[in-house]
Amino acid sequence: MSDSMSRRLFAAATAGLVVSSTGEVMAMDEPKKEPPKGPTEAKFERDYKAPEFRPSWKRPQINRSLVQDFVIFAHSELPMVKKLIEKEPMLLNSVMDWGGGDWESGLGGASHMGRRDIVEFLIEKGARVDLFCAAMLGQIDVIRSLLTLQPKLIDAKGPHGISLHVHAAMGGKDSAAVLAYLQSVKKIDISDSPFVKMRAKMDANKTK
Repeated sequence: MSDSMSRRLFAAATAGLVVSSTGEVMAMDEPKKEPPKGPTEAKFERDYKAPEFRPSWKRPQINRSLVQDFVIFAHSELPMVKKLIEKEPMLLNSVMDWGGGDWESGLGGASHMGRRDIVEFLIEKGARVDLFCAAMLGQIDVIRSLLTLQPKLIDAKGPHGISLHVHAAMGGKDSAAVLAYLQSVKKIDISDSPFVKMRAKMDANKTK
C-alpha cells in the first residue's frame, strides 16, 4: 500500500471528519471551530467511593506525544514503527485516546489501513490481537468462534467506529472469505467507505 495514500487517508479521517457506523468518513455539519493546541483531559469528579487500591506509580508513564507518534506511524510507516519500538518496547500495546474514548493502538491503526506488513511485525513482537485485526488477516475460524460466542459482536466497532466488515475488506483477497461470512451474518453496504475505495484503488494499481 502506498505510504502517502495511507497518510492522506488517516489525516482525512482525523481532521474535522467523523466515521459512520459502516466506516464511511463524512464531513461534519457543525461550524468550524478553532482546534485545541493539544489533547485536553475532560473534567472529572468522583460521585462514588474511590477504590481502596492505590497504585504505586513506581515508574513514569510513557510520554503521551511518543504514544501519539507511534500510533500515527503505525498506520503507514513500518520503518518508523520499528525505530520507535526499538526506542521504547512498551509502546507495543500502548493506546491513544483521540477524544471521547476513541481508543486506538498501533495494531488497530495498521489493521484498518490494511497494512499486513506492519500488523505482522507488531504481532511478532507480541501485540495483543483483537477481532478487528483477525478480520483483516482473514482468520475466519477466529471470527466465527467469537461471533458464535457473542453474536452481537457483528456490530462491534473498532477505532474511529470502523466496522468489522470494513476491516475484512481491507485485507483484500486474503480476507475475502471473512468478508463474505460477515455479509452472510449481516449485510452492510461498505462500497462508499473511503478505506474500501482506497483498497480497491491499490488492488487495481497492482494489476496494471
